[in-house]
Amino acid sequence: MIPSINESGDRTIGLLYYLYGPGRAEEHVDPHLVASFDGMAPDPGRAADFATAIKNLAHLLDQPVQALPAHARPAKHVWHTSVRTAPDDRTLSEDEWADVARRVVAATGIDPGGGEPGCRWVVVRHADDHIHIVATLVCEDGSRPDDFRSGKRAQAECRLIEEELGLTLVNAGDGTAAKRPTSAERHKAERQGREQTAREKLRETVRRAVAGAASEEEFFDRLAAAGLLIRTRQAPSGDLLGYKVALVDDRNEDNEPVYFAGSTLAPDLSLPRIRERWSAPQLDPAAAAPDDRASTPSGPAQARRRAAAAAWQAILLIGQGSDQQAAALIAASGEVLDALAKTAAAHTRKQLQEAARAFERASRSHVRAERGHDRALREAARDLVYGGPALGRGEDGATTAMVIDMVAFLVIAAAHWHGRKNHAQQAAAARQAAEHLRTAYQSAAQHPIAVLRHRGRRLSQPLQRRQAAHLRQAAPELAEQILAEPGWHALAATLADVEAAGHEPAALLAEAVAHRELDTAGSVSDVLVWRLRRMANLPADASTVPETDTATPQSTGRPKRPSTGRNTRSPRAR
Repeated sequence: MIPSINESGDRTIGLLYYLYGPGRAEEHVDPHLVASFDGMAPDPGRAADFATAIKNLAHLLDQPVQALPAHARPAKHVWHTSVRTAPDDRTLSEDEWADVARRVVAATGIDPGGGEPGCRWVVVRHADDHIHIVATLVCEDGSRPDDFRSGKRAQAECRLIEEELGLTLVNAGDGTAAKRPTSAERHKAERQGREQTAREKLRETVRRAVAGAASEEEFFDRLAAAGLLIRTRQAPSGDLLGYKVALVDDRNEDNEPVYFAGSTLAPDLSLPRIRERWSAPQLDPAAAAPDDRASTPSGPAQARRRAAAAAWQAILLIGQGSDQQAAALIAASGEVLDALAKTAAAHTRKQLQEAARAFERASRSHVRAERGHDRALREAARDLVYGGPALGRGEDGATTAMVIDMVAFLVIAAAHWHGRKNHAQQAAAARQAAEHLRTAYQSAAQHPIAVLRHRGRRLSQPLQRRQAAHLRQAAPELAEQILAEPGWHALAATLADVEAAGHEPAALLAEAVAHRELDTAGSVSDVLVWRLRRMANLPADASTVPETDTATPQSTGRPKRPSTGRNTRSPRAR
């Protein structure tokens, strides 16, 4: 059950006309009164003379306001909130909705009861799943109500109501969520045939523009390249104070673009909060301009390898670093997801976009991010953007599976961290993002894993037995589970490639197993395949690797050290 406190208004009768009217898209059905402050308010929805009844209702609500001297009347005196049940909840009765409304106005201080002065209010219902509460913000004795933090108080009361009525339990918020689209914005999007409201589209576009950006200039260039209209606010000194953006085709009734400030799109998209990403020495804007190819990845595959390596290190740091470091890494993880969604191939694009949208809620909390620790992830996001879109096949496709697999574990690590901090909404959002990433992984990994499984089945029996022995040596507690998985043959082929490249398979496998989150893996063998191929710097696309026979690699001395992504030093020392 979600209460939504709207901004105060100045015309009671105007709001009542809207609530009792047909709505913007004929969505209001049978508008009628459910409850009121005294139980005797007139109901325009049941009156023979609608116009007279609605004027009388507005006059009744406004009486305490009009009784004050003109100079003492609040400029914005109309309080309005909607209370909505979840889509899967049962339909509440009229009496149940009336009781919900009474509890909400009491909890928010609009009409506290118990002999305390209260405001006049009414409840209008024009749909099965929600009600609207309208009140005027002057009590019967002329005083103002104690409605401070009424939104949080309404949320807390609704959590109690959900349990008592057996409704969907909504995770408690902490005030860091982005503002939801208003009903007017949703109806406008429906009329225009848009899947997203303008607010949602702009928020997503701005997030992608800031992903890995190294300067204000680059950020605004990306916004312009995305086709947004931009307005900036400057101080008399010429310093930039803020910005607003609009969609070219989103217009108001005067045919003017509808602009949204960054801070109204999401708390972390205000210009001061975006600048925090550049406050610590991280990226060199001049050295990594879009047209300077020497400083950017050679292509999507290399960018994805770098992102996988950065995600690997971030997983360790989230578990071992301070809360401020973890908050920075989790925020930067959102940038990596935005960059992946922006550059995804067609068969993974939808799920990656959904993952990025879901994780947006998980990227913020009241723990202030300590910037600088997120450098590797932000550079990875930049690499992904300037590495270009993935083709979905060959090394591009295989490294996409590799990075999605690794980022999924990063997102799970974020969910665990939020769970330990009792950040319920963020933890739920991260888990939702992980589900989308698992689906995207299945699409991305289908072909490259099939190639590896085929190669594994073709290994000679002695070589298969040797790889199984390496597995039992490195991970005795997981060996039988992995040997029974369909992906074992892919892991066997990878171990053979590791050995052929001059590495010690058991040692490298033990290091891969030692790191966290294997217990959440759908296929442990798949996870280990990508970890090993990244750690040993093997091609992700195994179709380019010569098939390994029974020959033992010719190598002496110490095993070859992997060339990318590994560092056995403590993450704290980095």
